Amino acid sequence: MVISKNLNSVIMKNIYLKFSLVLLVMLFSCSEEKITGEDFGIVEGKVVSAVTFLPLANVKVFSNPNSSIVFTDEKGKFSISGVKIGQYSFEAQKEGYITKYEPATVNINSATNIVFELKLSTTNNKPPTAPILVTPKDNAQNQNLELNLIWTSSDPEKDSLTYDITLRKDSNSDIVVYSKITKPNFSLKNLTYSTKYYWQVSVSDGINVPVLSEVHSFTTTSFPNARFTIVKKVNDNNVIYSGNDGGNIIQLTSSNMNSWRPRKNKQSNKIAFIRASGAQNHIYTMNEDGSGVFKVTNSIPIAGFNSEFINFSWNTSGSQIIYPYFDKLYRINSDGSGLTKIYQTADGKFISECDWSFDNTKIALKVNNANGYNSEIFVINTSGVIISQIISGFTGAMGGLNFSVTGQKIIFSRDISGFEDANYRQLDARVFQHVFSTGVTTEVGIDKPVGTLDLDARYSPNEAEIIIVNTSNDGLSVKNIVRFTPAINNLGASRVVLFSEAYMPDWE
Repeated sequence: MVISKNLNSVIMKNIYLKFSLVLLVMLFSCSEEKITGEDFGIVEGKVVSAVTFLPLANVKVFSNPNSSIVFTDEKGKFSISGVKIGQYSFEAQKEGYITKYEPATVNINSATNIVFELKLSTTNNKPPTAPILVTPKDNAQNQNLELNLIWTSSDPEKDSLTYDITLRKDSNSDIVVYSKITKPNFSLKNLTYSTKYYWQVSVSDGINVPVLSEVHSFTTTSFPNARFTIVKKVNDNNVIYSGNDGGNIIQLTSSNMNSWRPRKNKQSNKIAFIRASGAQNHIYTMNEDGSGVFKVTNSIPIAGFNSEFINFSWNTSGSQIIYPYFDKLYRINSDGSGLTKIYQTADGKFISECDWSFDNTKIALKVNNANGYNSEIFVINTSGVIISQIISGFTGAMGGLNFSVTGQKIIFSRDISGFEDANYRQLDARVFQHVFSTGVTTEVGIDKPVGTLDLDARYSPNEAEIIIVNTSNDGLSVKNIVRFTPAINNLGASRVVLFSEAYMPDWE
């Protein structure tokens, strides 16, 4: 019985030891197991303005689900530590700004970076007042070509304001915008003479929709002694300009339209010209400043063998215009009424040019075949009867008719080389003058440079000078308008370029 008792004691001790070992293993295992929701990370970042990207201080930053609430420092930075891992929506709040939300995932023992870009709140912000245009006054006249625009505007919250100016001309649809102006004034430069401008100012506080002023206008000072009209090429279009004795010019027709062959009439203060209109060319008129464009011809356009060399003419009062349509010559009132055929060639030749004498009794015509050659120049009366033959029977090109004021002389150009080709190229075009009282035609000695052409000759208003278009005979070089003054009182003759890269002149 003693042995049995001892054996039982040993067995109990073994059971106790095994139980203790199992319990220790269980406790050790439990101490190594991770408990979900008790791991943490860090969230840090920066808050800046969405417009300037400058840092914003004292911005309240917190999350949903809830975490600590922090505020940004002077550099716009913030940091939130001890944030349990998981998915969050962080929020940035500052008075005067729209609250911004950014999603974020917080990971264990790592930093999550967030950048907030806050926009100014427009909820309570009022827009600036509409600008009031102060200088120049609306419809102001004779303004300088350098002009200071002045206006006023204010903002209820004293927000920083910027301005845009929209400027356009009355003569075309071109618009110029001057942006990001920070003061309520702006200096315009390089304005053009005799031009009406429209201007408008918009103001922005960077928060609200920009506010517009009324539209005002002003007109610049008149172009001094603008007695010339000329044509220049702009891209692929002919563009008409007005010019003065100093070679200064202002644009009259739009660069987006093909307009050429200007003819000024002083009594009506109108300029007639040719303009492409669809597949046809028509005669238009405009005021001397380029405004008031009116289409004169309609049912019968102006047409001939080459639109670049075709011409038309006013009567003295400016009430009527004559123009060619292939082999026919028409007269039309300047208001578009009264279309009448007054002449037709007997042999089918095209009428390319015409000029109406100052006394309205004679019309000079230049006719040619379909290639521009076999030319003749003669004079008819207003009934269409030929009264004078000037020149015929020569080969080569002719053109550029212009009566003197008395109607006793007429000038024109002729290529004395007699050259003819399919491109209507000329080699040695010179200016000639025909005197009706003697019937004699002679070359005008104007010292033309060798290898060049003198074309489109026009008398000066006092007939003391002549303007011509001079260009190389290569058919490619630029054209210049030259002013020729003959020798007077022991002073030698002179040729001076008045307008460079220009052609089709008129001098009234």
